[in-house]
Amino acid sequence: MREIQFREALREAMVEEMRRDEKVYLMGEEVAEYNGAYKVSQGMLDEFGPERVIDTPIAELGFAGIGVGSAVNGLRPIVEFMTFNFSLVAIDQVINGAAKMMSMSGGQYPVPIVFRGPTGNAGMLSSQHSQNFDSWYANTPGLKVVVVSNPYNAKGLLKASIRDNNPVIFMESELMYGDKGEVPEGEYILPLGVAEVVKEGTDVTIVSFGKMMKEVNIAAAELAKEGINAEVIDLLTIRPIDYKAVVDSVKKTNRLVVVEEAWPLASISSELAYHVQKYAFDYLDAPVHRVNNLDVPLPYAPTLIETALPNAKKTIDAVKSTLYVK
Repeated sequence: MREIQFREALREAMVEEMRRDEKVYLMGEEVAEYNGAYKVSQGMLDEFGPERVIDTPIAELGFAGIGVGSAVNGLRPIVEFMTFNFSLVAIDQVINGAAKMMSMSGGQYPVPIVFRGPTGNAGMLSSQHSQNFDSWYANTPGLKVVVVSNPYNAKGLLKASIRDNNPVIFMESELMYGDKGEVPEGEYILPLGVAEVVKEGTDVTIVSFGKMMKEVNIAAAELAKEGINAEVIDLLTIRPIDYKAVVDSVKKTNRLVVVEEAWPLASISSELAYHVQKYAFDYLDAPVHRVNNLDVPLPYAPTLIETALPNAKKTIDAVKSTLYVK
């Protein structure tokens, strides 16, 4: 094992897959000459050249469409959005193009494409650049949606996503690109659709994904100091969701808290709350608790951002509420 940055793990995944398969290429704004807006693609232009590491104009609808068309014709594009906030410009190509092509062609045209880039709040960027559309994309049949939380699963899941024959939405966080974590020396691939039990516990199940895992891990450590043993699950993939991992855990702990950086209406936490009450109702000793963003556009002021977003303290409070302790 070695310790590398989050951005390096993503780069290694793309470089290894581009060396393995000449049909894989990277396209997006500033990915080539500038080495990537967040330096994820640093050095890739030098190795693979301008035909496989392609700078695009500020035209998400256009280059997303090029990506979909090339995938239908046998290539395996990685399309980088500088932020998934900008993917709204391209959402017709993602939803009405990539996600539906396999079904509408009767299975004749797979679309092996990865749309990747940062999601959610990245600090004082205000409402239009701080949104989470994870659950939007997860609501779409035909897509797979991955939201990674550390360098290890970022590399393993990105490699799996590039090799998948379905369109994959691969979401990262601007606030995590500099984070360091242990990654194996050799090649490894993690399966899509399989959650990870990050910490085993007996008193309550806490489920999250993406950068909220950092807050959940802090909360679990603080709860342990008070004698509360939380089981922590990282979903990793939110379409498909590993429902079994969550239900099995709740059957053991009898309580569930879901932490998600997203608005509460029609969120992943809503889906999990429904699923658990249907398939583990008799095991629940308390209502399912959710920790979400406040139902408002994210403000600019840091004090208001702190109020609006989930965090470790809110997670601890939710856990104590479900345990009926103060």
